[in-house]
Amino acid sequence: MLRAPQPSGDRAQPRVGETFGQLSCLAGCPLVFPVPAARPFRRIFVSSKLARPIGLCAALTVPALSLRLSGVHPSAPLGLLAFGAAIVAASFLLAWAAEAARVDISGPLAIAILAIIAVLPEYAVDLYFSYTAGHKPDYVQYAAANMTGSNRLLLGLGWPVVVLTALWVASRRSGRGVRELVLESGYRMELGFLLIASIVGFVAPITGEVNLILGFALLGFFVFYLWKASQAEASEPDLVGQAARIGGLPDRGRRRLVIAMFVFAAAVIVASAEPFANSLITTGTQLGINKFLLVQWVAPLASEAPEFIVAILFAVHGKGSDAIGTLISSKVNQWTLLVGSLPLAYLIGGGGTALPLDGRQTEEFLLTAAQALLGVAALLTLRFPRGLAFTLLGLFAVQYVLPGEHARLILSAVYGAIAIAALVRHRRCIWPALAAPFRGPVAESPASERPATPLRPAERVPAGIE
Repeated sequence: MLRAPQPSGDRAQPRVGETFGQLSCLAGCPLVFPVPAARPFRRIFVSSKLARPIGLCAALTVPALSLRLSGVHPSAPLGLLAFGAAIVAASFLLAWAAEAARVDISGPLAIAILAIIAVLPEYAVDLYFSYTAGHKPDYVQYAAANMTGSNRLLLGLGWPVVVLTALWVASRRSGRGVRELVLESGYRMELGFLLIASIVGFVAPITGEVNLILGFALLGFFVFYLWKASQAEASEPDLVGQAARIGGLPDRGRRRLVIAMFVFAAAVIVASAEPFANSLITTGTQLGINKFLLVQWVAPLASEAPEFIVAILFAVHGKGSDAIGTLISSKVNQWTLLVGSLPLAYLIGGGGTALPLDGRQTEEFLLTAAQALLGVAALLTLRFPRGLAFTLLGLFAVQYVLPGEHARLILSAVYGAIAIAALVRHRRCIWPALAAPFRGPVAESPASERPATPLRPAERVPAGIE
């Protein structure tokens, strides 16, 4: 253990007639005061492995910040590149800082807060579209496009890639084929919240709008989710990558760095959200690209890339349960906080009490809700098989090969049919999942400890393989 250097002997001795460096006497008698030893100056050494990525992310935000501060309006493609790079870089800083903050904010509540912060860039862009739609009706379609795109990207691409990565890592470590990822029982609460939110999500395409009543209900459900997460049993955080390097810093230095990263990244995202969104639409107009598709896929991909990378890092380090758990929490946030905030932002922007959905948006909302229902229905047993990952990935790819109204309706029907089949097959798990959000906290244990369909040990990977 390193110790601070001890003061030399003569500095520790009292000096006659010296009071804080000044000579004084009282009635001719010298006053004797000991001079306190000087505090050693502690430097916080940041390794180059941590300084380089943080410095690179900060450097990528410079063009966007310079454009905003100078008031210069670049061409749409250049603005899209500059502000898009800034959002991606700020997203990485947010993800690292949020992960490292788990050292000081432990427990499942930290996972929920991490998921919120990690998707903050997506929220900023989507809420800007909703707010602008309040006084520019043409922007209504973009609010729904960004929300549905980010939801389907998270579940259709993020979940399968993370699980397949975790299974591949587990197979290499065990030397045998691993066919499924087993989640801890504590994730049943998240799945219960997601199941309820997915069912409620069908209200929007049925009514053709996202009204304030639905919005406030989803926001209240999200607050309840945060409260339940805070009541769950706490556990020590297990960090990887840059977050682990930040978490290994001394307490004071770590907290200052995390706060600085939070503030800086949030400022960059707030400053870049509006010009990024406008550049995206203008670029589509100038290049003849479908603006709806650009907003639906390019914007979410830019904002969620860091979150995907963080989850993949968990999977690569053998922490598949934590990886998919973070993405499940993000999905709950999207279906509650994000969807619930849309009509509120629309109202503040000058719109009515309900965000309207046209025919295209209704189809997109229906497809998104059906996909979410399939994802949670297949995970009711707390097992994520490899076949499910390929199914979600394949159905996600189909929407690019077969675009159009009829294709979206057919794909929604396919998602719904598979989801119903999964619900019937796992019907005994439906009530425990629905009741989990309203029960008291329980100790987490691997799902493999509960009675279930027997599986050979080589066919499954318990949560958190090291």
